[in-house]
Amino acid sequence: MENNKLWQSVLSQIQFCISKANFETWFKNTKVVSEKDGAVFVSVPNSFSKEWLENKYHKLILKILRNTDEKIKEIKYTVETPNQKVQIIKSPKFEEIKDPQLRFREFEVDKKTNLNPRYTFDNFVVGSFNELAYAAGLGITKNPGLTYNPFFIYGGVGLGKTHLLEAIGNKITEKFPKKRVEYIPSNKFITEIINAIKNRSIELLKVKLQKIDVLIIDDIQFLAGKEKTQEEFFYLFNNLYEKNKQIIISSDRPPKAISSLEERLKSRFEGGMMADISLPDYETRLAILKFKEQEKNIQISEEILKYIASNITKNIRELEGALNQIIVYQKVNNKSLNLDITKKLLKNLFFSPFKIATQKKIIKTVAEFYDLNEKDVFNKTRKKEIV
Repeated sequence: MENNKLWQSVLSQIQFCISKANFETWFKNTKVVSEKDGAVFVSVPNSFSKEWLENKYHKLILKILRNTDEKIKEIKYTVETPNQKVQIIKSPKFEEIKDPQLRFREFEVDKKTNLNPRYTFDNFVVGSFNELAYAAGLGITKNPGLTYNPFFIYGGVGLGKTHLLEAIGNKITEKFPKKRVEYIPSNKFITEIINAIKNRSIELLKVKLQKIDVLIIDDIQFLAGKEKTQEEFFYLFNNLYEKNKQIIISSDRPPKAISSLEERLKSRFEGGMMADISLPDYETRLAILKFKEQEKNIQISEEILKYIASNITKNIRELEGALNQIIVYQKVNNKSLNLDITKKLLKNLFFSPFKIATQKKIIKTVAEFYDLNEKDVFNKTRKKEIV
């Protein structure tokens, strides 16, 4: 069978065995380049994809290949970088750092959209913990405003919500350059409302916001308790929704758990597509570290990466923070780390002093989470929001 037809046959069967999100992430830009003496040579775009296919999907691919052609005995993966022009967007505000290892682009943003070009679907690592949110986000970019609207993503701190929000915005901007896309952190939205009320320019702000085609609001939970801001957002939401404008929202919890958020807003959020991002498993944490290692063009031993992945379990942002500490250390000291040095370097990040949970701390944490006064927890009341 011709190589191209062979691989297309394999891919069509793999699609039925894994999620669409994982298929798009790991099998995009792969192909069979040759077949010799029972060995099939599969090319992949980078070493990261090569390792992931070898460790995660090798048995599945080999099984399908053998069912297609009994003569096939093994698969060999080769890295073949596609001939693509990569456009690097630079912000004129920042001086260029010549050393690529120290060129962190976290704070570069597009003035027009407030989006960071660093956040894309290509560098968003997909695992079981986020594949629904990823697939829905990718679906939105094909038909903004008409698919999954509104789209509400929720999950803990540092799990990639902002990355996914901005990846959606960047993809829509790329595919639909005439659409007005705007990413607004909720604290900025609150400030704009307050300033507009103070300067008596609220109507002008409304007109400006109503021209948006894709509105992305990050950390919507901070609107809780702010009645005037919620009121203005409610009318903005309705105005955009009625015009089939895309609305994308993130929060650290589902709408029902945001206690001081108006019921009418909760109802609007729950009326669209909701997806949670949970904690990544060990395999995915290790994959993220290897992806970042490749992205930053550095080399770190497998032992150190496994050590970091084993110790940072709840926050993807901390994974990258640990990696950045290692990069700086290697650059400043002009030498690679071993595991002992790594443990000393990252001990404060991994091993914070053990804190005993007390009654006072539990009540304080619960009150903060549900946006209540601590004294309200002790009141003899039958109020729904407290009970």
